[in-house]
Amino acid sequence: MTPAWAQRQEALLSDCVVSPDVFTHMVDHLRDFVRPYQHALETEAGKRNVYLYLAGLLSHLPRKNAEDIATLVDVERLVMQNFIGTAPWDHRPLVQVLVGEVVDWLGEPDGIIAFDPSSFPKRGTHSVGVKRQWCGHRGKVDNCQVGVYMGYVSRHDHALLDFRLSLPQDWARDEQRRQACHVPPAVRYHTRHDQCLEMLDLWGDQVPHGWVTGDDELGRHTRFRRELRERGERYVLGVPCTTTMRDLEAPLPAYQGRGRRPKPPWQSVTAWRKALHPDGWTRLTVRDGEKGPVPLKKSRDQVELSETLVILSLAVPRKACTSSAATGLARERARPWDTSGRTWRCERQYRAE
Repeated sequence: MTPAWAQRQEALLSDCVVSPDVFTHMVDHLRDFVRPYQHALETEAGKRNVYLYLAGLLSHLPRKNAEDIATLVDVERLVMQNFIGTAPWDHRPLVQVLVGEVVDWLGEPDGIIAFDPSSFPKRGTHSVGVKRQWCGHRGKVDNCQVGVYMGYVSRHDHALLDFRLSLPQDWARDEQRRQACHVPPAVRYHTRHDQCLEMLDLWGDQVPHGWVTGDDELGRHTRFRRELRERGERYVLGVPCTTTMRDLEAPLPAYQGRGRRPKPPWQSVTAWRKALHPDGWTRLTVRDGEKGPVPLKKSRDQVELSETLVILSLAVPRKACTSSAATGLARERARPWDTSGRTWRCERQYRAE
């Protein structure tokens, strides 16, 4: 006699069986989506191979490597391996198509361009750009690769626009490793901030946006913030909790009657946050997360950094507030997939000290 739990398990497993016919219309939509990218490839061989490669990725194969896909679509193994790994085809026309479609479907004047350097743990030493460096995925220094991503967020949805591989200096100078990984000669070492600015200069005029966001890896650098201001960009960037600032709304020190009148003292963001009265914060809930509502804390204050005065009305996640100060330029993990639904309002004034 079959136990009751086994009968229930068999019934549940039968409910999990999905017929391939369910995905037929999805494959048709994907075929229409891929067509402009396929036409963007310059060579006929590339146009043909991208279709075969996608057919393999969408197949029933348990392992989607180049050899198995080549066997499935009946082409030589080296043809597929060369197309994926070493064939000299340019990906930039594909990115151009992607940016155009994102603008057509999601573009809005108050959209947000979000920059985010992200790391990927990687074993060994032969993958391009891999080295021991800060790995945000694991929260420590580890063997990884780092990519710099440019995303777009609007009230409609969010999407990836462009990307750059962060090539470390020792990799950029090692010709032997560069040749082994087929790194193009034109690719040289650039800081992640320069890579963000390069993508902004490339697509900023084409992509409608009102804001640029990034985390404290980008916001901690004065030059990056200055470059954004020189381009006329409005931005919300994270800064470390050790950043020094002045609270322009704090009482002034007593004037001693001689010399210049004193200004509010410089202090770290952490010290300023701890000194704020609890009534100075406004708690908000912006959306429902996987573990319940996502709360934010907002503060509106005038603060002065070393080179600019910024007046912000900024929503700051609770997690950021526990480890760093929530101030005018508070630490904000602004990622392309989690900034939709937030409203940023910022008025900026730049005054000489």
